[in-house]
Amino acid sequence: MKCVICNSPHVENKLVEEEIHSGQDIVIVPIEVVVCMNCGERYYDRRMMRFLEETERKIANKQMNLSPVGKVLRPTA
Repeated sequence: MKCVICNSPHVENKLVEEEIHSGQDIVIVPIEVVVCMNCGERYYDRRMMRFLEETERKIANKQMNLSPVGKVLRPTA
């Protein structure tokens, strides 16, 4: 397989973190997808897209157990 963006032959399966936004929160979902090692383009198959859509639905309906990882701070004016 070659990357459709940069035409590089250097693509491989990698564990990445997909971000799903829910209100002001960000849920980090680890998934394995094909990634171009040259430009970073990610390739999602149908199974992975269904998994992400189902995960997003569960998050929106509060049907998924989530635990806090950290805290985001913003300087006050």
